[in-house]
Amino acid sequence: MVLVRLCKVALIAAIALFFTLVAFGNITDYGSNWLFVQQVLSMGTTFANSNLHWRAIANPTLQEAGYLSIIAVETVTPLLLWVGTVRLLAVVRSDEFGRRKSLAAAGLTLGILLFAVGFISVGGEWFAMWQSQIWNGEQKAFDFIAMIGVVMVILLLPEAAMA
Repeated sequence: MVLVRLCKVALIAAIALFFTLVAFGNITDYGSNWLFVQQVLSMGTTFANSNLHWRAIANPTLQEAGYLSIIAVETVTPLLLWVGTVRLLAVVRSDEFGRRKSLAAAGLTLGILLFAVGFISVGGEWFAMWQSQIWNGEQKAFDFIAMIGVVMVILLLPEAAMA
């Protein structure tokens, strides 16, 4: 029983580490993904004959606001996950474990929302990122959603009472 709970905690910590590295990378190498966000929002590499170009955001201030919003979510997500990890680890041998999942679940949810809403819905559909052969992050976003989603399902499996 404790081993299964430790496995859940380890998986949450793994996702926390992932988001920590993502946020760290975007903060310390701001320019790399900044170019990605600019290109997606400006729709510069979407189909030339597309009728969707009116959706493009060419204003650098608005583009940067979007990028900073992404970084903010990428920063809050691991904070929730690390705190959730510590909270669960503290009660890993207790019946309290099941009631302490909320912060970890919130962090996982925020991570899924970042990629499902931010990258697939907004980037992929609204800004037609799917049309770009160069600046298309939809597959990676889906990969991240799948990885985080599996951990969410495992985390939320019911807990047996400790004997």
